[in-house]
Amino acid sequence: MLEHCRNARERWGGVSDLIDRWLKERQDVLVRYCELSAENDYSQTESLRPKLVLLCEMLMDYVSAGHFEIYEQLVREAREFNDDEGLELAAKVYPRITETTQVILDFNDKIDGRELSESEMQALFTELSRVGETLASRYELEDLLIAHLHTANADKAEPA
Repeated sequence: MLEHCRNARERWGGVSDLIDRWLKERQDVLVRYCELSAENDYSQTESLRPKLVLLCEMLMDYVSAGHFEIYEQLVREAREFNDDEGLELAAKVYPRITETTQVILDFNDKIDGRELSESEMQALFTELSRVGETLASRYELEDLLIAHLHTANADKAEPA
């Protein structure tokens, strides 16, 4: 998954500074996720909780940037270039991305600033695995949007 993230950044990193920054955030989220998912001593709730909180903060920033900056920009570009196929793709993919957002929001809500028992921590780490699967699915969907909308409109855009 990390290699896929790097490949996407290399392929579409030049689309815009905004997407560059977002793909860097994606990579940072993935690194943090991998580090955290390697933990297996759930009795260390005091040291694990801040790591989960940091991951959730990073996830929330990433998801927010996607919804409120990146996707809007991609759709705006598709409209500007009369890319009906791109708009149709975005209309199909966006609801699936929104589903992944809900999984991430639900996970974030489970942390909710409270102390966690060892059994609650273990349950969170089980849920963290689902978050990882969700991220992989989300990244594929995002890459599909970026690839299509960039490829379809790159030759129409004025050089930077």
